[in-house]
Amino acid sequence: MATPATGRPTGARANQRALQESIKRLIVDRGLTPGSPLPTEFELMEALEVSRHPLREAMKALEAVGIVDIRHGYGTYVGSVPLSALEAGLAFRGALSVRGDYADIRNLLEVREVLETGLVGRVLAAYDRIDLAALEDAVSAMERQARQGRYAPEQDWRFHETLYRPLGNDLVLDLLQVFWKVFHALDAQLPRADDTPEATASWHRAILEALRARDEAAVRSAMNEHFRGIRARVTTR
Repeated sequence: MATPATGRPTGARANQRALQESIKRLIVDRGLTPGSPLPTEFELMEALEVSRHPLREAMKALEAVGIVDIRHGYGTYVGSVPLSALEAGLAFRGALSVRGDYADIRNLLEVREVLETGLVGRVLAAYDRIDLAALEDAVSAMERQARQGRYAPEQDWRFHETLYRPLGNDLVLDLLQVFWKVFHALDAQLPRADDTPEATASWHRAILEALRARDEAAVRSAMNEHFRGIRARVTTR
């Protein structure tokens, strides 16, 4: 429903959205951080000039996306805002894409590739903090599994997590894990191409060896080859 004068939505739904925004603004304005307790329900009702029922509705909606954490019997706290909602949405779009033209899956891979290749310079700048032994363990495990014709997805993720952990950016790791988990969940439904277990292990070995040489161009080239192999699976039907 919209008013003739403004064209803006009105009614209970618009009021709820406005109330949720007010709660988020209160959290920010008061400098509350994840884990901090929110004011009591009565205090929020007074501060926001709202009754109990719409406030509880707003809190439930904010809890669903991780902005608040309602602990029954203890109170309400600022949430950590996990990316579970993003993961669920991407997984759903990916599942639909498997039955379509793979466009959403290709888009997902493109975002991941842009993010990872764009971080190469920063990874090399943090070279002294990279756990090369852990990267070697992950690649060696992938190679051992490949010799038996098996993939090693856990080691694949371990490799990428270890590579970017020294950057100290938890959001980067959270985003990459979401992208990785969504693609991994769809893996069995996608056609195979050049990414045999041996090829997958060799792509990661090439990245590691280029990293050891501190050769930025070689690291980028190895990463591009890695993603080229993955993209080949969803380029055509």
